[in-house]
Amino acid sequence: MAAAKGSSDWRSVGGALDEENLVFETTKGIKPIASFDEMGMNDKVLRGVYDYGFKKPSEIQQRAVMPILKGRDVIAQAQSGTGKTSMIAISVCQIVNTSSRKIQVLVLSPSRELASQTEKTIQAIGVHTSIQAHACIGGKSIGEDIKKLERGVHAVSGTPGRVYDMIKRGSLQTKSVKLLILDESDEMLSKGLKDQIYDVDWLTEKMRSSNFIVSSMHGDKRQKERDEIMNQFRSFKSRVLIASDVWARGIDVQTVSHVINYDVPNNPELYIHRIGRAGRFGREGVAINFVKNSDTKTLRDIERYYGTKIREMPADLA
Repeated sequence: MAAAKGSSDWRSVGGALDEENLVFETTKGIKPIASFDEMGMNDKVLRGVYDYGFKKPSEIQQRAVMPILKGRDVIAQAQSGTGKTSMIAISVCQIVNTSSRKIQVLVLSPSRELASQTEKTIQAIGVHTSIQAHACIGGKSIGEDIKKLERGVHAVSGTPGRVYDMIKRGSLQTKSVKLLILDESDEMLSKGLKDQIYDVDWLTEKMRSSNFIVSSMHGDKRQKERDEIMNQFRSFKSRVLIASDVWARGIDVQTVSHVINYDVPNNPELYIHRIGRAGRFGREGVAINFVKNSDTKTLRDIERYYGTKIREMPADLA
């Protein structure tokens, strides 16, 4: 439906995404809507959008929200930080009929953190409506999930394992679902996640043995442990966080200044998701790649895809 490709200067000096230099490929017949006021949203949702801090739709929001609201099948692809999560939340808040307590929207995400972030964004944008959203994720109480779902919610944002469990138990009814969203669908359908978990654990052990204070995060950790690790990272008790691709997509920490790719990702979209963890909220960010000779072609493919040049780090960098 809409896909963004970068030019040679897709990030601004301040580190924020420079949408003016992005080139969008849009399906024929899709007209960008440059104002939220022109999207036909109800007043309560519109008020929530502006209260959330938006002044105008981002490029991906201009192209994707209206087709979603019209019931079209949509594939929306854009760089990290372009407003995809809020695009989902805006669409959810507008589509849901709050007079019914049945589940009308189901959002599936590859990580618990991303699912929770989506649920919070739905609640924030829908603050002036009576929308009820619930994060249905592993690591939380199954009993609480069952109670919340059976009391009735309008939208569920969850991870595939817990959502499937709730469907099997009969607590999550899907017959009234009119919008299904696969967030980060490429990652949910990818392979090799177990290999990444092994790499994360191995690298963490190596760095700790060299007296670095580091934390690590991947999908095999329990939720309580994940929360503790994130609290340590946010409070600077741990200055380095090693994470797998799936979990890293849910990291939204303003103070992250550097992203180091221990291995070069095997596709261009994943590269942006990784380095997009740094330089958020208008801050300047730096991305460093460890590259083997066998990675050269992959790196060149990334450069061509985004129309940019990844410079070699100077040998005398202090």
